[in-house]
Amino acid sequence: MTPWSSESLGSCAFADPYAVHPRDTTVPAQAQPLDDGDFLLPPPNPAHRLGLTIDPQDQRRLALHATLTAAGIPPMPEDRAVIDQISALPADVNEVLQRWLHHTL
Repeated sequence: MTPWSSESLGSCAFADPYAVHPRDTTVPAQAQPLDDGDFLLPPPNPAHRLGLTIDPQDQRRLALHATLTAAGIPPMPEDRAVIDQISALPADVNEVLQRWLHHTL
């Protein structure tokens, strides 16, 4: 058994696991089946989207969540009641709050 030496670590090659290669960034035109029977889904077709609308209060709630998260303040589960109350305010009040949050960042 040979003793361990940190001097031999310099010869180890470093591989970046997060490196992106150009061939990995292309989206396949058609879903290709893989060896194990699994396959990639094709990109969504905008023409097949459902014609549903989101309630304005829900839109304001989602926008507030996104703004807080972008500010580095991700909402916690206990913040839900307050976010729901703020979202229930009129649209112009919510717009002022959104601008204020963006301005203070």
